[in-house]
Amino acid sequence: MPDLSEMTAALHGRKRPADEGDRLVMDMDRIACYRAISTRDARFDGRLFVGVKTTGIYCRPICPARTPKFENVFFFASAAAAQEAGFRPCLRCRPEISPELAFWRGTSNTVSRALALIEAGGLDADDVEGLADRLGVGARQLRRLFRQHVGASPIAIAQTRRVLLAKQLIHETSLSMAEVALASGFGSVRRFNETFRDLFARPPASLRRTRDKARREADALSVRLAYRPPYDWEAMLSYLAARAIPGVELVAGESYRRSIAFGKRSGVITVRPAGKNSADVTVRFSDMAALPSIIARVRRVFDLAADPDQIGVHLALDPRLAPLVAARPGLRVPGAWDGFELAMRAICGQQITVPAATKLLGRLVRAYGTPLPASMRDGEGPSQLFPLPKAIAAADPATFAMPGARARALIALAKAISDDPMIFSRGASLEQAIAKLRRLPGIGEWTAQYIAMRELREPDAFPAADVGLLRAMADAGGRRPSPDELLARAERWRPWRAYAALHLWAAGAASAAAPEDEVDARKAA
Repeated sequence: MPDLSEMTAALHGRKRPADEGDRLVMDMDRIACYRAISTRDARFDGRLFVGVKTTGIYCRPICPARTPKFENVFFFASAAAAQEAGFRPCLRCRPEISPELAFWRGTSNTVSRALALIEAGGLDADDVEGLADRLGVGARQLRRLFRQHVGASPIAIAQTRRVLLAKQLIHETSLSMAEVALASGFGSVRRFNETFRDLFARPPASLRRTRDKARREADALSVRLAYRPPYDWEAMLSYLAARAIPGVELVAGESYRRSIAFGKRSGVITVRPAGKNSADVTVRFSDMAALPSIIARVRRVFDLAADPDQIGVHLALDPRLAPLVAARPGLRVPGAWDGFELAMRAICGQQITVPAATKLLGRLVRAYGTPLPASMRDGEGPSQLFPLPKAIAAADPATFAMPGARARALIALAKAISDDPMIFSRGASLEQAIAKLRRLPGIGEWTAQYIAMRELREPDAFPAADVGLLRAMADAGGRRPSPDELLARAERWRPWRAYAALHLWAAGAASAAAPEDEVDARKAA
């Protein structure tokens, strides 16, 4: 059986031309890759894709079809690389439902940030040059990094995402083809039809089989998002439940529900664990053009792109973390739905408990939020939208029921975000993101690291001054390290320090002081 760590390292290898044309293939151990697909090793699902030159199809390593001959296969680091090389997705193993792993995070932070921006629609209304500018690199360098680490161009990544989402919607929903085109991000039905005819040599409607299970009921659309097991659903839902904002979020049983808004449209999503290592997402929203953005945010909140095997192996090298990783191997870093909402929570939570902060946010929602349309409410579920920055910016701080300095910090934050809605977008580096966040009113080092961890999805964000982390790392005599000492120790945890922080918090060492309870090093002024 091929070694997981060696194969992961090989996935980051440089590329070389294939025998035919200028196709780029993975410069990796072909024998190990072939062994993985021959044994249908599920550990490599999402890590590699195999193109079969005799059929023109690319598959997942777990495809039930007969294993092709060794001389007839090419291996790729991503579905986009296989598709850009001229292969079309398999109809049996369906690459669109494979786990979408972020294994390249450890080798290129620039690629990781670029992929997050692409998933959030960064190339829908912009070009590669604009994307590169946001990342602080040249367009040529960005293309080179994508070739090196993903095996495909940024444009190919965006196009493959649209195609695979459309293919999933064709198989799993009863949406019309026009609705599928809109929901998957295609600019027009004509472009959608042409893309599928070029790729599959037939119209998209022909891919829908009568036995495909339609999952659209009562004006709701359901899709399933795969992840790499294990997944600690109990920890994730407990974390979200403790911080659920009244009227906006609700955790009941194994489901998470919240109100959402894009532009002037609003709706409700429900996320719950499903079978076969996937999450079931039910969307009630009138504009299906927002579906790619909704899916991207759900992936972010539930950290579905994490690779627990790679993260766990790395963190377990530290004997202090090894037993924690073994106890909770599927722990994820909970993300945030909205940066402004998270920043409001972080400031409200300074010097008070999590329940108190949640109650305070509930008051702000009732006073300044927008009610959901009656058609979207169902009794005990979400009933309000979180307030917009402009609503808080125009509010009277005397009505906030909190210390005046903190209320003024919230208003100043809301005004800053109203002036620059891109404040919470990912930038060129973690250090630059932290510096940018710290310039906001009421945001100190701890809060900036916390926002980077949950909203910007920086896997290496680390609030070293957090009292809970310092307590968890106390030695046998009870002596806690200083923040600088903890930072030095955490160097060995890079680039997964955010996951190390979650393991330390989840271990119970911080139960007396949850993250939001900590006092920011720079209090709101």
